[in-house]
Amino acid sequence: MNNTEPTILKRVEDLGYAVFRAGIYNLNIIGVRSPSRESGKFDDSLHCVYKDEYGNWIDLQFQITTDAGLAYMHDPMKITGTAILKAGQYRSAYKLGKHRGQYDALVQIGKVTICRDANKDDILDHDPATLTEGYFGINIHRASSSVESINVGKWSARCQVFSDPNEFAMFIALCKKSASIWGETFTYTLIED
Repeated sequence: MNNTEPTILKRVEDLGYAVFRAGIYNLNIIGVRSPSRESGKFDDSLHCVYKDEYGNWIDLQFQITTDAGLAYMHDPMKITGTAILKAGQYRSAYKLGKHRGQYDALVQIGKVTICRDANKDDILDHDPATLTEGYFGINIHRASSSVESINVGKWSARCQVFSDPNEFAMFIALCKKSASIWGETFTYTLIED
């Protein structure tokens, strides 16, 4: 039995954010952005932290990107620049749905905060002067459906994207299990390493 609470929950709590400890499969979904500001890599991680049916703490870690790929950095979808999700906690901002109407994912249903990078280079600029709150379609989804992706490419315009479809399938299965107990909305917390 593992009763030791994962240290990442203390990091989240120390930042002033909520941590979900009650009951089983009450998911803490935590993105950790790497210090690198170079776009195009799956160099971030996502922790899915919860207690299982035996009361054991589980901390599953998945390789993701929290940033847009180079294709969208060089050719932004908006003239104001490529959206980059600001670190923070987004309470009940996600629910199970279809990414682009195609497959199960966590889709944005609540407001989030972004900054914009408009200079079309490979470096992610987090300019506080461009902060905007709203609905941007920043989903949590996968890259390829069949193979692990090495480069972000066009898999992310602004979303939080898994590189490995098998890891993503495991994550979505956990979200469905959690939703059956705790309801359909999820909180996503993004912190910086």
